[in-house]
Amino acid sequence: MGGGRTDEGTAPAGPPRRRVLAQAAGAAAGVALGWTPAFTVAARAADADVPPSFPRGVRLVRQAFRNWSGEVAFDAVWTALPARPADVLVLADWARAHGWRLRAKGAAHSWSPILARAGEPLERLVMVDTTHGLTAVRCPGQGPGTVTAQAGASLDAVLAALEDAGYALPCTPASGAPTLGGVLAIGGHGTGVPAAGPWSAAHSTVGDTVASLTAVVWDGAAGRHVLRRFERSHPDTAAFLAHLGRAFVTEATLRVPPDAALRCRSSLDVPAAELFGPPGGRRALERFFARSGRVEALWMPYTRYPWLKVWTHEPVRPAGAREIRSPYPYPFYDTLPKEASVLLREVTTGAAALTPLFTAAVEQGIRLGLTATASWDLWGPSRTTLLYLRPGTVRWRYAGWAVLCARRDVQGVVHDVWSRVQERLAAHRVRGEFPLSGPFHVRIAGADAAAPTGALLSPARPRTDRPEGDTVVWLNTVTFPGTPGELVLHRELEEWMLAHFAGRAVVRPEWPKAWGYGGRGPWSADAALVASLPQAFGAGLPAGRRWQDAARVLDRHDPARVFRGPFLEELFPAP
Repeated sequence: MGGGRTDEGTAPAGPPRRRVLAQAAGAAAGVALGWTPAFTVAARAADADVPPSFPRGVRLVRQAFRNWSGEVAFDAVWTALPARPADVLVLADWARAHGWRLRAKGAAHSWSPILARAGEPLERLVMVDTTHGLTAVRCPGQGPGTVTAQAGASLDAVLAALEDAGYALPCTPASGAPTLGGVLAIGGHGTGVPAAGPWSAAHSTVGDTVASLTAVVWDGAAGRHVLRRFERSHPDTAAFLAHLGRAFVTEATLRVPPDAALRCRSSLDVPAAELFGPPGGRRALERFFARSGRVEALWMPYTRYPWLKVWTHEPVRPAGAREIRSPYPYPFYDTLPKEASVLLREVTTGAAALTPLFTAAVEQGIRLGLTATASWDLWGPSRTTLLYLRPGTVRWRYAGWAVLCARRDVQGVVHDVWSRVQERLAAHRVRGEFPLSGPFHVRIAGADAAAPTGALLSPARPRTDRPEGDTVVWLNTVTFPGTPGELVLHRELEEWMLAHFAGRAVVRPEWPKAWGYGGRGPWSADAALVASLPQAFGAGLPAGRRWQDAARVLDRHDPARVFRGPFLEELFPAP
């Protein structure tokens, strides 16, 4: 029997909707929603279902698992804690020999079932937690302007190391909690487009900055798994850059520019009807976007004013800007103000008609919070203003899509989608439903690198036949799971986007969010979903650069499909 050990105990169970709504109410009361496993107990040889002949020297625990929103929760999952990359090779050889499957687990900062699906059987599954031993960060990495980090290193750790060395990652996501491996697997992205000046977001996704990566692959000649380094120029690398969990990347080297000071100015004085209005408006989002190249807008439904953030490169602190030296400058965004918390308890226990009052209270809380913390105008090293979403924030469910379009069409895309959301919210309101209780969120970034080195499964990959499509509008709609009407609204919205933008833009899923809405909710479009993805990730691209080509590369390096799960089997059916 192996040297693994398990934790015994019971995590709170219960109906997913009730559990999630209870979490929301807890957040409203000011309780942080950061989550760690309820127990971690070593495996024992006497355990009836312990994995057979588990490798000695690799720690094994039975651990509770919960995804970001709490919709996927298991009381106990076999979880391996590798101390070094070589341990993952041992695990992969063992899993192949015994017919088990492995799944790399980082911070579980995801809503989609790529890592785990609610109710899926756990027999013959071992999650591999990268956050215990695979966390090394070297900066500079393999040369000046690079950082090399293992899969389990958090973005917080990577970005802090970069700042200390005088470098930065312009395309960083809003939260530093996810691991580098997780961010690469799902095409994690930031906001900002290539712009004039010495410092700009030259990439959309973190994966687009990868210079090389190391992955666990099957070596047929040796009859075992090996660690293989893939340079960016290698033809197979493009399949590993956004592999959705269908592979195991242990380390990556990123190309990074020198750090730069950024100014972030917030405003809540441009009405949504103007900011998201038709192209050409004096205060349309495209105007702010054109001037700075880096903007973000967050609008609470049923309110008038979105929270607009605009970043600019400012080498010297501007007069009036407050200097900051650490990230997450908006503590008021982690919990809800007292009035909003009271309203949320009412909303989540059946008083849906109070939702507009709740969202108005959240908007007012943002306004008051920005004033109380002197955060309307901030300046500091790039990560201090780019990172703002802590792990303990309210656990809404985010639906997400990426719309690839020409930069000149950004305002039209935003206006069309926002107008459609407004229209559908009004229709649901007539029926007494308020399906969105969280923000409509807009970020804009440049497209990834073109073929042949661009990530095959990145939502930000450009199309060869539409070179004008150089920009990605990342769109999120946010609510609490189980909110009446939200599944219908999102299914209607997704179907409308696919039809409305056909021929002039490309709509793709944002992998870690909710998408693929069918009759049973997100990720349930079944045959239509499986058929649509190859089209979204293959149309307009040459042979060898399509969805099926990525699947073939991943299958070739993992022919026994050790790194798989029920949902991945749907996305990548066995040949």
